[in-house]
Amino acid sequence: MNIIEQEIVAKDLVTKSNLPASDYVINPYVGCPHACKYCYARFMKRFTKHTQEWGRFIDIKRCGKPINIKKLHHKSVFIASVTDCYNPFEAKYQCTRSILEQLKQADCQITISTKSDLIVRDIDLLKKLKHLTVAISMNTLDDGVQKDMDNASSIPQRMEALRALRKEGIYTVLFLSPIFPYLTDFQEIVAATKDFVCEYWFENLNLRGEYKQEILTYISRKYPQYLAEYKEIYEKKRMDYWERLSAKIEHYCSSENISYKNYFYHSLLVAKKKQAEAD
Repeated sequence: MNIIEQEIVAKDLVTKSNLPASDYVINPYVGCPHACKYCYARFMKRFTKHTQEWGRFIDIKRCGKPINIKKLHHKSVFIASVTDCYNPFEAKYQCTRSILEQLKQADCQITISTKSDLIVRDIDLLKKLKHLTVAISMNTLDDGVQKDMDNASSIPQRMEALRALRKEGIYTVLFLSPIFPYLTDFQEIVAATKDFVCEYWFENLNLRGEYKQEILTYISRKYPQYLAEYKEIYEKKRMDYWERLSAKIEHYCSSENISYKNYFYHSLLVAKKKQAEAD
């Protein structure tokens, strides 16, 4: 697959965050060749001149201004929110590695989220960051489902990356995201990874915009037995499935002494953060 590459000039690599648990975000790239079928970041096309479909272009950010480390003092930084900072082009351009070099002296909480095992390349730098969490996303142990949904590292590769990071003393998170109703077996995933994962995050599948029908068509074709339930959730906006699953996750994690965070109600958490900032 041909990916359109171009370098662009960024005024600043650090921007204010709308995420509920972060003060700032850093996105080293615009676009993402992982091309996840459910990717909410497709909205970024509105701010670019790209005519290509999501996943077929990558903008490499170049910024002559160094990161203001003082501004980040005792703050939280998330890398990255609308791209994968370890997408395959990171091997060539090393934007993320350059950012980590600058953050070595920062006294801030840094969270890196990725679907790529390329992150193990930077273990030498990661170990020098003062307050680091690395989250690797996966929502299935089924290689077929994963390949249907994204072009990122395989499930075994992601698990091995988590294992390697944890072996080096890095705080690891398995981000169970997005949870597909009736397809994602969270208990199976936890059981397979708990020996090298410090904490689990859970996020539900949100369907909106151009990819909503794409996912529903996929369910209709591959898992027709669940189509009626998906229509209840995503067309009739019923929340009882997520409410039941939230209770199940809470009970399971509490009984197994597993550290976790539930981000099912992401929009409510964002609204709560904005209200707190306004107050």
